[in-house]
Amino acid sequence: MPSLKDLRNRISSVKSTQKITKAMQMVAAAKLRRAQMAAEAARPFAERMEKVLANLARGVGDGAQAPKLLAGNGQDRTHLLVVCTAERGLCGAFNGSIVRLAREHANRLAREGKTVKMLLVGKKGYEQLRRQFEAQIVEVIELRNVKSVGFGDADPIGKKIIAMFEAGEFDVCTLFFSRFRSVISQIPTALRLIPAELPATADATGTGAAYDYEPGEDEILAALLPRNISIQVFRALLENAASEQGSRMSAMDNATRNAGEMIKKQTQIYNRSRQAMITKELIEIISGAEAL
Repeated sequence: MPSLKDLRNRISSVKSTQKITKAMQMVAAAKLRRAQMAAEAARPFAERMEKVLANLARGVGDGAQAPKLLAGNGQDRTHLLVVCTAERGLCGAFNGSIVRLAREHANRLAREGKTVKMLLVGKKGYEQLRRQFEAQIVEVIELRNVKSVGFGDADPIGKKIIAMFEAGEFDVCTLFFSRFRSVISQIPTALRLIPAELPATADATGTGAAYDYEPGEDEILAALLPRNISIQVFRALLENAASEQGSRMSAMDNATRNAGEMIKKQTQIYNRSRQAMITKELIEIISGAEAL
């Protein structure tokens, strides 16, 4: 049985940990609001971009004249998985859920005889995937020094993906991230970037109107498709930022509650042990007095 000093040290240690988890919860709550607003503000722009591209793609069709970023190169042998995770841990199952989805996708492709390559954005994804897919990882991009994600952080990633595609390094590209729904709910998502996965919509506005584009659809698509890849990566980073803070806030809240329960339990054990020692000493004193 631990001594009273050991129990006091244990209680003090748990209280110190509780202060840290409580502080991390408050910091995550402060960051969550800004990250959530940024993610929600980016959604309409990204969705409207997809609808415009879908409307333009309908006019171009799937023929040989369609841009490769839209229709692909006709191959399905090599797949690039762009896995976006966080730079830090202590955020519950946020990183693990994204990695699990990417790992399942990679294993399924491997069983089908496909070649898998990985472009990792975030340190935690690399730490979990390198054990199984070290040879498939082509590059790791870390954003640990970025305090607030901007389009300037996503655009180089989008250009990197396009450069690899134009160099013939892969045929299909899929983006993995976590879509923010609420503090306790984040949805691991896989979005195909190349060939572009566009919504089945009649037009960009949903009104059923017909549009004539100037210049032609081919020229507009050639300009918008590369930008759309960077926009989707930017959206994924914003969704990840909100999901990370929401998951960390929830995880630290649970940790704070668990620490409180542990402190209560250890305090009860300490009080009982102390009372038992006092009772024992009183019995010894009384027994000695009676013996005299």
